[in-house]
Amino acid sequence: MIVWLIGLSGAGKTTVGTRLAARLREESANLVYLDGDLLREVWGGALSHDVAGREVNAERISRLCRMLDRQGVHVVAAVLSIFPRWRAWNRENLSDYFEVFLDVPMDVVVERDTRGLYRAALDGEQSDVVGVDIPFPRPEDPDLVLDSSGRDGTPDELVERIVAALTARVTT
Repeated sequence: MIVWLIGLSGAGKTTVGTRLAARLREESANLVYLDGDLLREVWGGALSHDVAGREVNAERISRLCRMLDRQGVHVVAAVLSIFPRWRAWNRENLSDYFEVFLDVPMDVVVERDTRGLYRAALDGEQSDVVGVDIPFPRPEDPDLVLDSSGRDGTPDELVERIVAALTARVTT
């Protein structure tokens, strides 16, 4: 099973993803948590944040998930995922893919902006920021959409909603 958490920077992917991974490990120790930002560090930091660099990162993460999936390792991946073609590739190439879109209004992610990404981009001091000068195409057909601005609950409540959706999927 690959749980693919999608959302803008500041949508709560890391918070929800790490908690979801911990929750799912209660039932399956054979699970890894992958974070797009952390994987950039693993790859050696040579990738740019422009569209071309982001596409390379997207392909690497998808192919890493396929390698782990083929070995029976479950994955929770927290990624921006701005390329519809890689999400389609995931659906075709991963044995059990579940896509969760953490949908948050732009004003909320700007307010949460702990790294100052959005403010710098909006002030013209930084480029290649998804949601500002790189479009964020909303996922067309996610398996689950959650508003992680707080309207759909706390991060722990969102985790339980994801677990409930995964459980319902398996039992139907």
